[in-house]
Amino acid sequence: MSYSRSILITGGTAGLGYYCTLELARQFPNYQVIIVSRSSSQDAAGSINKILGQNNVNYLRLDLSDLSQIRSFVQQWETNKYPPIQYLLLNAGLQFPGPVEYTVNGYEKTFAINHIGHALLFSLLVPHLAHAARIVVTSSGTHDPAQKTGLPDAKYTSAEELAHPTKITAQNPGRQRYSTSKLANVLWVYALHRRLNESKDARLKSCTVVAFDPGLMPGTGLVREANPVVRFLWHVILPRVIPLLRVLLGTPNIKLPQVSGATLAWLASSKEALLSSGVYYEGREQIRSSEESYDVSKQNDLWDWTVRNVASTEEEVARFSLTD
Repeated sequence: MSYSRSILITGGTAGLGYYCTLELARQFPNYQVIIVSRSSSQDAAGSINKILGQNNVNYLRLDLSDLSQIRSFVQQWETNKYPPIQYLLLNAGLQFPGPVEYTVNGYEKTFAINHIGHALLFSLLVPHLAHAARIVVTSSGTHDPAQKTGLPDAKYTSAEELAHPTKITAQNPGRQRYSTSKLANVLWVYALHRRLNESKDARLKSCTVVAFDPGLMPGTGLVREANPVVRFLWHVILPRVIPLLRVLLGTPNIKLPQVSGATLAWLASSKEALLSSGVYYEGREQIRSSEESYDVSKQNDLWDWTVRNVASTEEEVARFSLTD
């Protein structure tokens, strides 16, 4: 079958990403849907195709912590000549609650996976975005201290310090590194929105980007790096007591991944949501993100650091600069 457009979803093999993929594949049987992650032990693509009686979902392996893999992935994308990308969902995310860990490229892992890898992937795929492409970045309410989520407050000093913690900041809790990486997601969305809006390229100017908080979703793969007790509570106990959690934590923003997955699909593709860009959503409601996320100097620090340190050739610099 010949497909007219592509949909690319990182972290699409489980939890939020899986249910989002299921909904988008159902809505767009004429689109090629590509889900990527480090592994797909449950054959997510095959499962979705079987449920829908279709064959438009495919899995490709990608480890966002390894920049060489991202570059190879984009080369593979170009070799396979997939159709233009209509919906790009930068959804994958991890937290490492223990001592600081580093990637093969020498970056702190949380920041590397949740920001750097996605920024490189997006930039290298810029030439393959369709007209009016939609980009959705999965962030989290944990980025905003005012939401009192229970995680340590996000602490953005500079992108350099997040990528290469000092001896002092390397002692920060792993959960704080996570909340700060989610702040970086929002900062990057706002920086990207401005650059798309200012682009002289009509195709890029037509693209939109938003940040998304799916809510707390017990049962997802977010805590796969946690200890066995935490993983048991997260996967087995908490999904069964969501109404109680809402009462105890004083927020309705605790949801099953099936619900948030459908919301993510709506945010990516619905006519109503597509009118928005450069904004932050909690579920289907557009709200203000943290006060810090509107700091243009921090948005620019993150953007400029990423270009300087991640783009490795003149061609990559051009793609980061949205001129290719």
